[in-house]
Amino acid sequence: MSEGRLTESEIAAVLALAEAATAADGVGPLSEHALLRLRNGGHGLTAADAGAVVAYAHLDPAIADESAAAELVVHPAHRRRGHGRALLRAAVAEAAGPLRVWAHGDLPAAAGLAAAEGMERVRALFQLRRPAAEPLPDLTVADGVRLRAFVPGQDERAWLDVNARAFADHPEQGAWTLEDVRAREAEPWFDPEGFFLAEKDGKVVGFHWTKTHPDGAGEVYVVGVDPSAQGLGLGRTLTLAGLHHLRGRGVPYILLYVDESNTAAVRLYESLGFTRHAVDVMYGTPGAS
Repeated sequence: MSEGRLTESEIAAVLALAEAATAADGVGPLSEHALLRLRNGGHGLTAADAGAVVAYAHLDPAIADESAAAELVVHPAHRRRGHGRALLRAAVAEAAGPLRVWAHGDLPAAAGLAAAEGMERVRALFQLRRPAAEPLPDLTVADGVRLRAFVPGQDERAWLDVNARAFADHPEQGAWTLEDVRAREAEPWFDPEGFFLAEKDGKVVGFHWTKTHPDGAGEVYVVGVDPSAQGLGLGRTLTLAGLHHLRGRGVPYILLYVDESNTAAVRLYESLGFTRHAVDVMYGTPGAS
């Protein structure tokens, strides 16, 4: 087991084993956040067999009131050999405190490992989908509100400020930095025409950032509304703006992720034709939050 910054060859090996796991399990083992950190100077825990990297763990330190969080992947050809358990225990030791671990797709093997290590389910993230071709309500905008596209090099700071306020109780999203935005602007999928900002009295008060995946699927990437603009219906307005945009791009379906506990958002998305497709589960050691 080793910990620290990965070499270029190790990064390539981890990306390859993540692809193998995706093919075997039907779900990606690492989030976009973990993959971006990996590609931009990988750092994490690895396990090797005969000199080859066969398992990897991404670890985020504790922030604000949230415990440290991890994501693990073991190459399908090297499972049932104790690598996952060893990697999980190494991540717990590295966290030096409570740890939360994402299980993408809520696979039985992950649930079994979590239970064996005394971890409990602490959070669930729903993936919802809807066919893009299904009818959508017309887009209406409240008086005094203007929708426009994000302008790279101009709007990053304003967006970060609104994002921080909109997700003040969600440190994972609310703690995004300029570096996080720049990393996504450098991704092949980034399209400012699909990044909508809502302005009122000349200030950004909400946004909907959409994404188109390599397989052509569209995504409601993130929607946020400044608390000062609550009551204007901007959540629904911005969501619809992005949905109409994605449908106009010819995507076959549209997906999104929403926290199980965010019942208001779940109701909104269900009212717009989204249904549950999959679930990611987060398990935590005692005291994890």
